Amino acid sequence: MKRLAPLLATAGLLAGSLPFLAAAPAAADPAVQEYGPAKPAWHRCSAEQPAAYECATLTVPLDYRQPRGRTLDLAISRVKSPAPAKRHGVLLMNPGGPGGPGLDLPLTAGAALPPEVREQYDLIGFDPRGVGASSPVGCGLTDAEQEFQRAYRPETFPSDVAWARTVADKCREKAGAVLPYLTTRNTARDMDAIRSALGERRISYLGYSYGTYLGAVYTQMFPSRTDRFVLDSAVDPQRIWRGMLQVWASEAEPAFARWTRWTAERDAEYRLGATPEAVSATFWDLVARADRDPIEFQGQKITGDDIRRGRPLFFSPAQAAPAIGALKAAADGTPPPQGLAVPDVRAALRGSAEPPSDNATAVFWSVVCGDTDAWPRDPEQYRRDAERDKARYPLYGDMASNIKPCAFWQRPAEAATPMRTRADALTVQNEWDSQTPLVSGLGLHSVLRGSRMVLARGGEGHTVYLSDPGSCVNAPVTSYLATGRLPARDVACTTVPAPAQRRDARPGGEPLPFPAGPQRF
Repeated sequence: MKRLAPLLATAGLLAGSLPFLAAAPAAADPAVQEYGPAKPAWHRCSAEQPAAYECATLTVPLDYRQPRGRTLDLAISRVKSPAPAKRHGVLLMNPGGPGGPGLDLPLTAGAALPPEVREQYDLIGFDPRGVGASSPVGCGLTDAEQEFQRAYRPETFPSDVAWARTVADKCREKAGAVLPYLTTRNTARDMDAIRSALGERRISYLGYSYGTYLGAVYTQMFPSRTDRFVLDSAVDPQRIWRGMLQVWASEAEPAFARWTRWTAERDAEYRLGATPEAVSATFWDLVARADRDPIEFQGQKITGDDIRRGRPLFFSPAQAAPAIGALKAAADGTPPPQGLAVPDVRAALRGSAEPPSDNATAVFWSVVCGDTDAWPRDPEQYRRDAERDKARYPLYGDMASNIKPCAFWQRPAEAATPMRTRADALTVQNEWDSQTPLVSGLGLHSVLRGSRMVLARGGEGHTVYLSDPGSCVNAPVTSYLATGRLPARDVACTTVPAPAQRRDARPGGEPLPFPAGPQRF
């Protein structure tokens, strides 16, 4: 999966959370209690890496209900606390996905952690089961088969159905014995196996994007083993997983409207229209032109669907305006406005010039299809929903609701995890986040009883803590990780969107590996 740039989005303060259902604290998962992993044999990860960066491999059950059956290798890493006298415990980390590797997070994220946090923890990274160095899986998918952002059209819908069936069939053929067990609940069990192998009574956790859902599931399965949990840019458990794709469409509309207003105020710079209505008309005219005749730009042909797939751009107006301005100039056969910095438009619209790995895609579908049985099984349901949402949410609605491989996936081995147990976690959110919009962050906060939220009003981009050095959320998150004390109440602060070059960077300008691609979590 590719890196997530700061493209991202808003969600209005929409309601829609289900009432929290009170329940007694859940007992620890009995299957994990029965399985006791061996103590890890740490070794230097590589001669090219610092000696303090250590790696090990744990053996975990494929199916925790059969702990003596087939196993998987789980790659883990650590960098120990530099101040043992101040050590509080271990901090596990996950960068997002599903399908994102996290083995190098103790190095990359560790370099950005403030000293008062860094000194208290042994930092623990891991590649989730099936990912990277942890018994990786694949489905043998072509690059074209990995592209799931498919525009709905009546004439192409039969081929969309065939694509979804092909992906499911290929995955079943190549890795059907393993994929049903690549789920969030089993990854949470793996986290507890790591805890057990390290001899820790409890774990702390820093999870981004999809990692927020993984962390929330852990708090429900292992409440007595949960210490300080930070859930940054949150997935709404009530929307897993089709609803999380569909929220991309609904929340893109207010973000697009915000972009038209911002761009209209700068018409002298971008020449896209002097009113929001004019900017919108310019955009949709460009989409229609590109559908009729793809735009030659930067050695690529850009279609109207490519432009709409650039949905995350509109959550950061300062990035969207020059990209659309450059495309319009190319379509018109004119130079871009004088002084306009021309971005790499193809990379901006597609997220990266490189295709995602089949490993990441295989794990992505395994998790989103295997976590819940809420996916419709009738292709006609997808057709109706795509037609409806194309009208409701013109930018992205049809792509979000069109058919996905989950329509033909194996039935899940377990039900989704209810959020019934108190969890004193800290949730973190930018107001303008496209991948986990604000409405999604509010959804997790509302059902995770005992949690507090830190909201960066005006904040743009997906992931906040350590990603944006200037964000107003950094101080309260650092305080919580250092002291274990949650804010007395939810915190809303105001932040100024960081320039693109400052996002996702640690001291020295190197990128942080936070979630892996603009169309993932």
